[in-house]
Amino acid sequence: MYANLYTRWDSDMTSTTGLTIEEWKSVALLSPDHLAHTLHALLSQCRQQDTAWIYLASAGELQAQIDALQLKSAQDLPLYGVPFAVKDNIDVAGWPTSAACAAFTYSAAADATVVHKLKAAGAIVIGKTNLDQYATGLVGTRSPWGAVPNSFDADYVSGGSSSGSASVVARGLVAFSLGTDTAGSGRVPAGFNNLVGLKPTKGWFSATGVVPACRLNDTISVFALSVEDAWQVADIAGGYDATDSYSRPHPQSTPLALGKTPHFAIPQHPEFYGDALAEAAWDAALECLAEQGATLSPIDFSAFHQLAEQLYYGPWVAERTVAVGDMLNHPEEMDTVVHGIVASGRQYSAVDAYKAEYLRADLTRQIQHTLSQFDALVVPTSPTIHTLAEMQQEPVLYNSHFGYYTNFTNLADLSALALPGPFRADGLPAGITLIAPAWHDRALASFGLQWQQRNPWMRGATGQPLSSAPVKLAPSAHHVELAVVGAHLTGMPLNHQLTQRGAIKLCETITAETYRLYALKNTQPAKPGLAKASVGSAITVEVWAMPLARLGEFVAEIPAPLGIGTLTLADGRQVKGFICEPAALTDATDITAYGGWRNWLAQQEKQHV
Repeated sequence: MYANLYTRWDSDMTSTTGLTIEEWKSVALLSPDHLAHTLHALLSQCRQQDTAWIYLASAGELQAQIDALQLKSAQDLPLYGVPFAVKDNIDVAGWPTSAACAAFTYSAAADATVVHKLKAAGAIVIGKTNLDQYATGLVGTRSPWGAVPNSFDADYVSGGSSSGSASVVARGLVAFSLGTDTAGSGRVPAGFNNLVGLKPTKGWFSATGVVPACRLNDTISVFALSVEDAWQVADIAGGYDATDSYSRPHPQSTPLALGKTPHFAIPQHPEFYGDALAEAAWDAALECLAEQGATLSPIDFSAFHQLAEQLYYGPWVAERTVAVGDMLNHPEEMDTVVHGIVASGRQYSAVDAYKAEYLRADLTRQIQHTLSQFDALVVPTSPTIHTLAEMQQEPVLYNSHFGYYTNFTNLADLSALALPGPFRADGLPAGITLIAPAWHDRALASFGLQWQQRNPWMRGATGQPLSSAPVKLAPSAHHVELAVVGAHLTGMPLNHQLTQRGAIKLCETITAETYRLYALKNTQPAKPGLAKASVGSAITVEVWAMPLARLGEFVAEIPAPLGIGTLTLADGRQVKGFICEPAALTDATDITAYGGWRNWLAQQEKQHV
């Protein structure tokens, strides 16, 4: 029944199928008329009969967004003209929000905060997408709008609850989409449809304008074809929002990246529920990680699994009962499986809830202690996959299988990034997921970009490869670039003052040819002094990214006559870096001719041999 639905359509549609954000912007910037024609052509090819959609923009609603966009400067809008889709438990102003329950549907008075930010950046909402009702499920089958099939094989599930959001990106209809993720709803569909699924730290994305599932554990998530697209959307959409009681400001204390040779934890005895194809794909992914320079250390996964079980098989399910509210009194209006799950929350008492919270805290402490020894945890995104027919036979059991590697993440306040991995032998996708402490989102994305460039994948289910051109993530507002020239260089005595604060080495480079370097007297350990001069030379430095909140304590450890100022690099960039008080240079040794501190030290060692 889905063969005709998922066919490539006419030449207009094929020309935009699977475009990334930058490619869509290129289309949008050709001319206002071309943008309008292209977006209307896209909308005309999206069919309401496609179960991935619950609501599609009318031609008028689409044109209103285009008209508003064309009043702004295209060059100032990072998402200018880029089409996206929104899961139908997230508000779009003037459009219905249903949470996949027709009787619950209301017209949204305003955009959700995240939608507002994306529109303000130039993005265009094409439609609202299907989901497991009230975001309860990881399958994509629990909706009166119909099951959303897998974008590779329509006999299989798409994953949920953000099923429609994953499907429309995987098929290349839009550049990105918004989902939500409480138990894995932004990751399992990404894994099943060969997408990037970014599950941000709780509180980074505002929940204002989102129908809650479990308010303490919900977060909006991002589906995209590439890591750089997912990160760009997240960077725009995220940020503190005082209207959301659970919003949190970024602490600016976490690392920028994982480093070139990360140390990953992996489950010691991974669970695949007898799915040999999934296990083989996981083994292939581990080989790729090792080839990329990662160290893999098996860990006891029991605390993670125990915490994962709490989300549905304990008092935490009562959060869903609160969210659904009076609709529980109308079971005929709800999906039978969803109603059974949500209604089960009524059996728990306040005492049960407090006990569950104490257990969550205990298990979270164990998990965070384990993760503190590694750069991140890597797991299969899902241990297995099932057909639509199989899900009808075991709707609850098989759903719980899908959550084995996802359900614990928000309960333990962790960040996560789902990535495409080696395919299964039957041609279905099988992704991996990186998991790290809260606010390590950018560090995960930085490694995800390395993974993407070492193991390039095709764009969802479009059959089109991603560009192999090197790309970088945008500069971080939560880190400062710091140039070091002497005792803080890699392998030098004070380098630990950087690494202990989560600083990451970005590169080795040289300054502009306007500096002189001196060996200072009576410093322990030995240190150089760098000074700007009318006649100078290029000096070798290392540039590190320091978490902004840690810079003050780092500066406090710097003894006179050294300090932190602004240095100019050979490429013209200005970064923070070590400078020296002029008075300390009167009896110092000018070592500029050596070009750097290491060369000077090497010469000194030769003289003492």
